[in-house]
Amino acid sequence: MKQAIKKYPHIQFMVQDATILEYHSEFDAVFSNTTLHWVKPPIRALQGIYKSLKQGGRFVAEFGGKGNVQTITDEVIKQIKEVGLEFKKEQFPWFYPSIAEYSNLMEEGGFRVTFAQHFDRPTQLHGDNGLKNWIDMFCTHMFDGISEHTKKK
Repeated sequence: MKQAIKKYPHIQFMVQDATILEYHSEFDAVFSNTTLHWVKPPIRALQGIYKSLKQGGRFVAEFGGKGNVQTITDEVIKQIKEVGLEFKKEQFPWFYPSIAEYSNLMEEGGFRVTFAQHFDRPTQLHGDNGLKNWIDMFCTHMFDGISEHTKKK
């Protein structure tokens, strides 16, 4: 955020919990990029976004959808179970919905969905530690409660 403020000092920037937005008919548009797949419960964020929009306002978002990083996460979960540990749904840090699932949530939140698209955009994991680096950056919550010794197995 410091870089954004430095580059655009005339724009107000804030960090807030997307599930407790307190805006009412303040914005013409809301745009979200690579955020909403991290937000649970998604309906609370959608309700807040909907309330924040002026009449006729629009919402545009890009985020991970159904099947996103599934090969990786399926294997992580499999490995956790193979060492005799339980994997709890709460450990999964993301919400990767299908178009139908998210469209239904949006409509439940007040929106009229006019366009939704799913497209594959594989992330390249470069170098010898590409997968490890990705897991360390995005996936550590899946290992909550697991000892360091067990993680290294």
